Amino acid sequence: MHLFADISSHGFGHLAITGPVLDALAEIVPDLRLTVRCGLPAAKLRQRIGPPFAHIEAASDFGFMMHDALSVDLAATAAAYRAAHADWPRRVAGEAHLLAELRPDVVLSNVSYLPLAGAAATGIPALAICSLNWAELFAHFFGHADWAAPIHAEMLAAYRAADRFIRITPAMAMADLANTASVGPVASRGRRRDLGLAGDKAVLVALGGIDHHLPVDRWPHLPGIRWLVARHWQCRHPDAIAYEDFGLSFTDLLCSVDAIVTKPGYGTFTEAACNGTPVLYQRRADWPEQECLIAWLQAHGRCREIAGADLEVGDLAAPLAALWRQAPPPAPVADGARAAAELIDATRRRTRPAASAA
Repeated sequence: MHLFADISSHGFGHLAITGPVLDALAEIVPDLRLTVRCGLPAAKLRQRIGPPFAHIEAASDFGFMMHDALSVDLAATAAAYRAAHADWPRRVAGEAHLLAELRPDVVLSNVSYLPLAGAAATGIPALAICSLNWAELFAHFFGHADWAAPIHAEMLAAYRAADRFIRITPAMAMADLANTASVGPVASRGRRRDLGLAGDKAVLVALGGIDHHLPVDRWPHLPGIRWLVARHWQCRHPDAIAYEDFGLSFTDLLCSVDAIVTKPGYGTFTEAACNGTPVLYQRRADWPEQECLIAWLQAHGRCREIAGADLEVGDLAAPLAALWRQAPPPAPVADGARAAAELIDATRRRTRPAASAA
């Protein structure tokens, strides 16, 4: 089986979803041949994808242009979508040509719609997988604009052309898509390690793959708390440690800390719940996906919202204390990766006779 997997590099969440699915697929299909197209470096991909793969370092989508991890640059995003669809048939033809050369048995996209359109034009079976799709978000932000309807129609047509859109739990409604197949949560499980902090509590400060620098340098000293932050922040707070110094994968680190300060994001929220890590989160500015994520985390994990103003000044002592007083619920079962992999394999097996006859 040759799978072409296209993974959005709009943050790290799309990789966090796709990695466990590809690992599960490799268990089902031992002779899996994997080609991955993603704008993230190969080293970053290997942190999440176990089976060997050929890497095409390119991005087929941009999702949304961001001011930072919490807010969308609407003007830049609108311009980018109008440019991307200025000659949409030509882009689809180029994608179809690429796929015809690669000759995969199945295309999997998380969650660019261009490879789905290209696969449809080439007759290659294709699936999408994600908790969101760009068409639904596009309609939320730009549905009122007089230029948006043709672009939205092309986006929807591409998503609808997929054999299945694997809608992982938790997810947006996706009411415009009749080809969804829902599966359980997708999340990697970590291994708890001793961080060697002599009894201090470790709080990971990480807002995902789109950089967002919090002013930890100006936060007050909180006795018994150590802040784990990105090295490139060059944080000079006496209680801060670069989390890279521990040499752990993100999931093992998340499993080993006492709490994480973050934003709503699929990968971080599901991995925190499945690994029993409490979450302090700041809402994103007008990001509709976050409502289903927050509701799910409130039901399956320990979490508490914190205001952006409190994060700016480091007023975290009371929120953290309240968070740690919450009773831990049973960890949710992350069975979505295996179910998704079975859907991919079933698509391959269902279409192989016709492909062979052709």
